[in-house]
Order: sequence, then structure tokens, then C-alpha cells
Amino acid sequence: MAIEISKERPAGTVEQRMVYESGNEMAAYAAHQINYHVMGYFPISPSTEVAQFLDLMKANGQHDIKLIPADGEHGSAGICYGASVAGGRVFNVTSANGFLYMLEQLPVQSGTRFPMVMNLVCRSVSGPLNIHGDHSDLYYALNTGWPILLARDPQAVYDMNIMAIKLAEHPDVRLPVIVASDGYFTSHQKRRVQTFAHREDVLKFIGEQPPEGFPHVLDRNNPITVGPYMNEPDFINNRYQQSEAMYRAADVFEEIRKEYAVLTGRDYPKLDLYRMEDAEVAVFLLNSASEIIKDVVDQLRAKGVKAGAITPNIIRPFPQKEIAEALKNVKAVTVGDRADSYGAYGGNMTLEVKAALFSHGNSTTKVISRVYGLGGKDFYAEDGHHFFELAIDAAEKGYVEKPFDYYGHTPGDPAKAPKRVLEPMKYEDLKTGLITVEKDEETGKLKVKVPPLRNLTKKPKRLAPGHGACPGCGIFSGLELFFKGIEGDIVALFQTGCAMVVTTGYPYSSHKATYIHNLFQNGAATLSGVVEMFWERKRRGELDHLGLKDDFTFVMITGDGGMDIGMGPAIGAALRNHKMIILEYDNEGYMNTGAQLSYSTPLGHRTSTSNVGKHQGGKLFHHKDTPQIMAATNIPYVFTGAESQPLDLVRKAAKAQYYAQNEGLVYGKILITCPLNWLSEEKIGQELIDDAVNSCFFPLYEVEHGVTNITYNPEEKGKRIPVSDWLKRMGKTRHLARPEYAEALKSFEDEVERRWQRLKAKHENPYL
Repeated sequence: MAIEISKERPAGTVEQRMVYESGNEMAAYAAHQINYHVMGYFPISPSTEVAQFLDLMKANGQHDIKLIPADGEHGSAGICYGASVAGGRVFNVTSANGFLYMLEQLPVQSGTRFPMVMNLVCRSVSGPLNIHGDHSDLYYALNTGWPILLARDPQAVYDMNIMAIKLAEHPDVRLPVIVASDGYFTSHQKRRVQTFAHREDVLKFIGEQPPEGFPHVLDRNNPITVGPYMNEPDFINNRYQQSEAMYRAADVFEEIRKEYAVLTGRDYPKLDLYRMEDAEVAVFLLNSASEIIKDVVDQLRAKGVKAGAITPNIIRPFPQKEIAEALKNVKAVTVGDRADSYGAYGGNMTLEVKAALFSHGNSTTKVISRVYGLGGKDFYAEDGHHFFELAIDAAEKGYVEKPFDYYGHTPGDPAKAPKRVLEPMKYEDLKTGLITVEKDEETGKLKVKVPPLRNLTKKPKRLAPGHGACPGCGIFSGLELFFKGIEGDIVALFQTGCAMVVTTGYPYSSHKATYIHNLFQNGAATLSGVVEMFWERKRRGELDHLGLKDDFTFVMITGDGGMDIGMGPAIGAALRNHKMIILEYDNEGYMNTGAQLSYSTPLGHRTSTSNVGKHQGGKLFHHKDTPQIMAATNIPYVFTGAESQPLDLVRKAAKAQYYAQNEGLVYGKILITCPLNWLSEEKIGQELIDDAVNSCFFPLYEVEHGVTNITYNPEEKGKRIPVSDWLKRMGKTRHLARPEYAEALKSFEDEVERRWQRLKAKHENPYL
């Protein structure tokens, strides 16, 4: 069918242009037109793309936003709050568990009344881990004190972002605002979108600067105290004022959307009512599913059923009066919730629709609650027909047969219950005795005997080959080499990351030993709890019946930025000195969501959030020296390792096990390749690791009871190469050879040399 563009383009008074983009792209596009002062962010699917698009535009000089990559979502929320109290315009984006991680910061921002805009790209909250779209994160936002606008399609994402900053900064509101869209439905869906053709028109609509008179901490003539300690009755008065501002936001939104409609021809009333004028049955849905239900309404209307659909464009403040008015003549309405309020006999929207009806004296409209679409489960027209059938049945019977239920779940089939595919590894195969570790009583140093590697091939692999890693991924060859040095049984915890995601696709698992997953930020604390429970239960004799032949070795596997967001708990575990190993695989980025920068990404290296362009040449700051940070906690043993020196790594693994079973916490870091995001050939992965070691970018050493020992010195072996020889073999760093990036290359080379010389000094002096 041909499209009549004149009808597709709504009439407006401002010049507009048509683009074809996704919801994430439109959030970034709106942000770049607004030209926010600061964006604090941390990658999490499916919202990560927004920061990626903005960084690419930044590299090309399309905006002036200061993009600050945080160490986690909690940190990103703190960055945004600090930027807000300093008086500028602030932007953020997140999803799911990332939103929950920053949750305690959100009431602080709304309670102190500093505006900003955050895009919540809705996704399932784990566990179990699921990265697809539902509203389980959105429902946690309802009590944060932030007005919440809903964006059902990419057009609405753009429009709501433009209106949101104007709403947040309105003197009668002065609250931070959330724009919520559906992850992987709206966020990645490509649609035709109308935008302001000129940034000047956007700024004219919202105002070029935050309104005059807003307090901020940079006004030396008017110093203020932000977030004081407050007793009652002042605290309840503060909350009353905040509540009043929230309700005023509804009226202000009405003003803004009418003004926006004149400019663009697109209108966003509090409620989007579709054929509700004489409806007898209705369905209430949020965001992307609400577009599908309109087709169902048309199909039912063609059959003589008086059907209608309701979807809100704003849910904080909740449009209670408008909902009650829309439903006053409706016999029955099915409310679909894409999340459950566990134990409340309905999701949050169901409960609030019921409250709206009750508050306005409607006791006749029947309400059916169905929780649907969890974990990204698609919503089709036939599902919409089912929702209407529920309403039609209730309207005809005069009662609701089943007021609350889940829709779309399936009964379990005992015949399909997960069965063990891999037999548990035998202790005798794991405890080979080929590796011995003894402590010299006079010197206190460990003596490690490791046989030729061919003798260790008989040890079973602790990870089955059936995983979904990318071709050439260095994680599993590196991990297996490390595990060759570990004797006996292990309990492994994997933080979220590539190694976790590709080995545990339910109902299968590649792990042959006990495996635990917890999120980035809390892996070390979680394994600390496991370790201490083991020793306490062993002390009480509660594990005797299991016939353990020796103690477990507890290993936490982290990578992909896990030692950024998880650094605090890791340091805490180190200071408490739990008997465990933290092993970090370093692929120089946050790879499991598409190669964003992490704090282990070196200066000048290209990632999807440190792009290369005429205004930016890759990452702007140096990589974190995590082994030195962990060594400063005075744990018994710290080491670095690489596949290029296999015996060295196996020997260090054996030492790590001894210390983790006898003295306390061990930290190790192994460098591994990621061809997909290093932009390198799969077949040269081993060579790249070798070059990284021989260039002294990734030196191999250990810190044993505070004494540093370089275990491989490429200078003494006559193998040292220039750092540039390593960099030129990877696509992510080839730009550093260009003259315009000579300064960045020299800065990186100087830092590599500085760290190497400092390490040699420590090697020569046991007191350094």
C-alpha cells in the first residue's frame, strides 16, 4: 500500500524533518539537540546504545555534552545529582538492575528538587538474568518522586524527551523526570520519526538555559545548603511540598503538550483514548503493546463489539480522574501489567485503576488483571483478543470469574525437566598430585613444582566446550589454563559478563562444578558469604556427611568491567581477607553489551563509548592498574598472567590455591583477547597477548606478602618491542599511528614506561 506522506506528516508551525531511527537513537538525538551540559552513564542493555550514539556524535563534534563514564549506575546517579546541584542540564539512561542499583539516589534528587531527565529503557529485573523488555523496573520507579512520561514508539521517545526537560525545569515543578520506553521493542525498533529541523527551535521551546532563580551551588553570592539533616515537622512539610509539585506537574504537562502540539502537530494528552466514546469493554495497556491493541479494537468494532483501548502518556502523577471518566460507562476492563506486584493480586496499574474507580464512585465497572509479556514475551493481536474476551465474559456475566492471573505462562512438563548431561567430575581426576606447593619455613616463600604442560592435559576441563562464546574468544582458554593449576574441588562464582552469559543459557549449563551467579557490583561480597558459611558449617560438623576429602577452593571469575562496578565490594572482601580467589579476565572493555569502555580500557583505544572522530581520539584517560590497587590492601598474593607464558600462569594458579586455602584472599588478572571488539584477526590472538606482554603494557609479576617479583622480563630475554608494534595489529588502535593522535600515543607510551620502571624498582627493593 502506498503511503501518502502529506497525511503522515502532522501539521505544525515549526519546520521538521523526517528520519528513520530507533527509540534509542531518538533519545540520543533529542539529547544532542537539547545539548545537555553533563551525562553520567554506565552501560546496561538495552539502554547502552543511547550513550554510544551520543559518544559518536561527540566525536564528530555534533554536541558539547560532557559524557562521564561512571564506575556503575550508583556512581552515574551521583554524577548526575552533583551536576544538577551545580545548576546545569543533566541527562542519564539506564535499565533494569542498573536502575535498581541507583534507586537510593533517586529520592534524594527529587526530595531536594533538582531537575534532570533520565530515560528508563524498560527491561526485566533479574534474577534469573533476563535482558528483554517488561516493566518490572518501571514499577520500582513509581515511588521515587519523579514524574514519569511514557513513550510507546520512537516518535514518542523523541517528543517526550523534548517535553520532559521543559516539565522538569518548570518553576511550578522543579523535579527530575523519567521517560520510559520498552526495551528491545521501542528501543531497537526502527520507525519514521518527525524531528525539529533546527536546534534553535528546540532551545526556543524549552528555553536555552535553566530558568533564572534556580538555586545552585556555584553561586558564590548566594551559598546554599543542599540536603540538610531535617527533623519533623520540617520533613513532613518538605514531603508535602514535593507532593504538591508532583500534582502540579500534571497541569504543567497539559500546558506543555498543548504548546508542543501547535509546534509539531503531535499531541500527547494524559490518556490516549482509542474509540472509547461509547465503549462497553476496554483494555488498558502501557507503551508498545498499546499500538497492537488498536488493531484489535478495529477488528472487534467491525463485528459489532463496542470495544475501546486506553493507554496513559503519563503515570506519575497518575491520571486518576481521567481514567475514572473514561471508564464511567464501561462494563468491564482488562488491565494488562507487564510486571507483577507480588502478593497484591494484580500489578501496579491494576491496583491504581481500581483505586481510580473507587475514588470516583464507580463500583460497577469490572476489572480483570492479567500479568503478561514478562521477560520480553511478545504481545500479538491474538493476545489482545484474549484480553477482550475476558472483559466481554465479565460484562455478560456481571462478575469476574478469575480477577487475577498470569497470561502466557505454560504448564511444566515433567518429561522435559532438565536432566544432567555432564557427569560430575571425579575428585580423583582433579586431585592429580602432579602439582605440589610447599612452604619454605626459613624464607616463608612457596616452592611450586609444575610438570610439563603435556602431563596436565589429562586433567578434565572444568568448563564443557558447549558454550556460545564468539570465535577466537580468549576467556575460556585463559580460564582453563589457570584451572590446570588448581587441584581438587572448586566452587565458582561468575559475575555478569561474557563468561557468564555464554555458559548458562537455560536449561543448559557448561559448568561441570558448582556455579553461582550474582551481579557485577556484589560478586565478591556474595562469595565472601559462601566462604564464611563453608568454614562455619565445617566448624559445627554439619558437612561431615558429605565426605569432603579436602577443602573447596572458592573462585570468583570477573571481567567485562566487573572490577569497575564491583571494585568496592572486592576491596572490602580483600580487607576482610576471606579465603578465596578473585580472578579477572581482562579484555580491555565492557564487552558483553557491545564493547563499551571500562576502566581497564587503555588511553586512546576505540570502543563504542570512546569513539574516534575529528573531535575525539578514543578513550580519554588511562587504564586502571587493578593489581596494584589490590596489592595495596595487603592481601597475601596478587599476580598477573597470560597464555603467552603458560607455565608461569599454572605456577601462579597453584600458589593462588595455596594462599586461598591457608591464608586469605588472592587477586589475579589474566589478559585475554576479544577479536570481535579489538577488531583483530582470530588467528593472531595468541600473538597479540605475547606482544602486549613483550611491550611491557601487561607485565607478568606477582606480589607475595607485599614483595614484588617480576616473573618474566622481556628486556632480559631480549624480546621487548615498542608499544606501537602491538597497537598497529588491532583495528581499535590503528588510528593512533596518525599524526593527529601523536600526543595520545606518546602519553600512552609514557605511561606504560612509567609503570614498568616503577615495577622494576619494586622488584629490586622489597620495601617498595
